[in-house]
Amino acid sequence: MAVDYTVIVLYLAGMLAMGWWGMRRARSKSEFLVAGRRLGPAMYSGTMAAIVLGGASTIGGVGLGYQYGLSGAWMVFTIGLGLLALSVFFSARIARLRVYTVSEMLDLRYGGRAGVISGVVMWAYTLMLAVTSTIAYATIFDVLFDLNRTVAIVLGGSIVVAYSTLGGMWSITLTDMVQFVVKTVGVLLLLLPIAVVKAGGFAEMKAELPTEYFDPLGIGGETIFTYVLIYTFGMLIGQDIWQRVFTARSDRTAKWGGTVAGTYCLAYALAGAVIGTAAKVLYPTLGSADDAFATIVKDELPVGVRGLVLAAALAAVMSTSSGALIACATVANNDIWSRIRGAVSGPAEGRDEDHDEVRGNRAFILIMGLAVIATAIALNNVVEALTVAYNLLVGGLLVPILGGLLWKRGTAQGALASVAVGGVAVIALMAWKGILANEPVYYGLLASLAAYAAVSLATPATDPAVLAAWRERLAGRAPEPLSEPVPAPQ
Repeated sequence: MAVDYTVIVLYLAGMLAMGWWGMRRARSKSEFLVAGRRLGPAMYSGTMAAIVLGGASTIGGVGLGYQYGLSGAWMVFTIGLGLLALSVFFSARIARLRVYTVSEMLDLRYGGRAGVISGVVMWAYTLMLAVTSTIAYATIFDVLFDLNRTVAIVLGGSIVVAYSTLGGMWSITLTDMVQFVVKTVGVLLLLLPIAVVKAGGFAEMKAELPTEYFDPLGIGGETIFTYVLIYTFGMLIGQDIWQRVFTARSDRTAKWGGTVAGTYCLAYALAGAVIGTAAKVLYPTLGSADDAFATIVKDELPVGVRGLVLAAALAAVMSTSSGALIACATVANNDIWSRIRGAVSGPAEGRDEDHDEVRGNRAFILIMGLAVIATAIALNNVVEALTVAYNLLVGGLLVPILGGLLWKRGTAQGALASVAVGGVAVIALMAWKGILANEPVYYGLLASLAAYAAVSLATPATDPAVLAAWRERLAGRAPEPLSEPVPAPQ
């Protein structure tokens, strides 16, 4: 294992080095939070694919393949479909808005009255996403070094917090590109063919397993529908995803670069399911389906290759975790704290031009990172935590966000009612039916839609001046306010 350890240690050291390099580029708010909105197609595609394909997509995707066969690809497949839908239909308009958060978009569209409550919901979602990604370190470091769960979380979390705090989005972008390459080589080019060969090829796999393992719909229609509601729609509105759209150099880059990333996700989904199916042939009686990835890597891969594939799993977790962390910190600072500070201090102090925005955002990443690590140590059931986050996100925010983009008659009152009614419905149904039930997101989404339409039609239309300013932003004709650069680190 010495060679494998060396590969992993070099990988982690490289992540920290890129964090230091990114710090030297992050000299303004735009550079720190959205990489100066300067990413070209290749880098944009790689980083977008890296953030959406996390530990759940890699370890969880293989586990679903172990449990259900090829239909286990549906969870990650719906993530790819969501990214494709976002890229083709919405990303160009989102990129032209030149904002930093989803709540800022809602403020622009509805006249500055819908952002606070949406910011709280989005903050809770991004926090839980970062927490669940951080907990996944425990599994990987346990395989690598046989570490205690708490020590593993602190070690992995500290590395992500360090490079994210140092360089913000530039550091995260650079590390994500490395993580994208490592995942592509480790999972698609090495683990996939090796697993299939070790299992005897597809003919042997079909002979050994029940026919339902090769049924594309074997996981069940209701499960697939739920995946679409949660993951496909979640891709359309998550702050972690939108913040990557904001990094695109142009609306064309956002559209076509995201389309490439979405297509890559579809291939990754199928690869994970095939690897899991091969693992079922090799290890038919594993105690947990989620152990399939670690087991096949430990037992079937040669030295060196094993280290690279474990680094790929680590890369998957770290890319999602770092993206969720900067999204959480951005929402906490821009959508919650800045509004509270403005309300308490007054407009003049709230808009202090001498305020060091890079330093402030860096501090929030550090604070949120420590909160994520502490929560991850205390939390046990990550599946329930992530389900709560996605249910609130989709049930509370999908309708007002897409409604604002697609329906000009939607009003601020309708948006607020939609968030409140959808959120309350989701929470009540989770308490009644159970957190993992399908009904909360189904009926929460319907309640949110009904409230948005009814209240919007019952209240006066949005001020024409607000809509006119909104259309200017959508068309890309309103410039982004410049943030003051800070001195480069010496």
